[in-house]
Amino acid sequence: LVDEPSDVDDDAPDDAYAPSLDQGPEETLVDAATSRARAYATGSALARDLVNAPANVLTPRSMAIAAVELAKEHSTLTVTTKGPVECAALGMGAFLGVAQGASQENEAQFIHLTYKNGVPKTKLCVVGKGLTYDSGGYNLKPSAGGSIELMKFDMGGAAATLGCAATVAALNVPDCEVHFVIAACENMISADAVRPGDVLTASNGKTIEVANTDAEGRLTLADALHYAEGLGVEAIVDLATLTGACVVALGDDYAGLFSTDDALASELLAAAGDAREDVWRMPLPPAYEEDIKSKIADLKNVGSRAGGAITAALFLGHFVDETPHAHIDIAGPVWNNKAASATGFGAKTMAKWVVQRAAATDFGAPF
Repeated sequence: LVDEPSDVDDDAPDDAYAPSLDQGPEETLVDAATSRARAYATGSALARDLVNAPANVLTPRSMAIAAVELAKEHSTLTVTTKGPVECAALGMGAFLGVAQGASQENEAQFIHLTYKNGVPKTKLCVVGKGLTYDSGGYNLKPSAGGSIELMKFDMGGAAATLGCAATVAALNVPDCEVHFVIAACENMISADAVRPGDVLTASNGKTIEVANTDAEGRLTLADALHYAEGLGVEAIVDLATLTGACVVALGDDYAGLFSTDDALASELLAAAGDAREDVWRMPLPPAYEEDIKSKIADLKNVGSRAGGAITAALFLGHFVDETPHAHIDIAGPVWNNKAASATGFGAKTMAKWVVQRAAATDFGAPF
């Protein structure tokens, strides 16, 4: 090669090639799509990791710590946690009734994570069932067919809730306020545990006969939903690994959607379709309310075997008075039995719903 004298133009790219070094519109679109995909993947991965964690690792306290750590990563997130004393002051007798059998080390934690960015056009709440381990209580789950060894996944709704929060924060969704609420606890057997036949009083004043200690998730959600409605939000959606009956009805791949609000149900079905997560709307016949009436309390926590997913959803409806509410039973798709691993189900659907509500645009837009 022949050395050439230095030229001022050599210090910068040749003008003919300069435009090729700038980012064009196609590259910008690709980068934006990549960032969105990464945000959704991050939320789903967080949900999977939380569900996969053994129950001696992911306790109510460590779940609260996970929420705190998530809030530290994003300036748009703030978090508060409440222990049993603060929950008792709020009258959360249903939640604490489930939690009272656990050790002091694994005592109940009520987690409230808030996302706020800009001037909110919409104000929403996502509630997740957070049973970090469910033995069934005195109505102990059977060792054969009861999946007792897998009951670490009974906090799949809480995991999806935190996964949604991670995605929404990573996307930096503008002009919205979203509350993420989790009543985290264990359902254990001890001298202090709730007994079949006990009567608990929820924070809205309703009394509940505990007909079966293994129908505990709806008790924790009762207080969480009443708390959520007090936040003055426009809509509440809860996700829960609530019933085996929903798995019997829909199999392992579909979640059941229950809501008396057609508009909210349509939004969620559209969001689930965009998220490629299978959700099927289920009926809520008022006649089934008879199954959860108690002779000694306002309600009992379980009905007959038939229609168990429906009566569970109807039970939850007693703790949301005016706010549009939907319940999504994710007991089937939360876990992949063949892979022996969590799926992260629900995190993408809920994040997509938040994004669409915040944008107030037509549903069905790609990620």
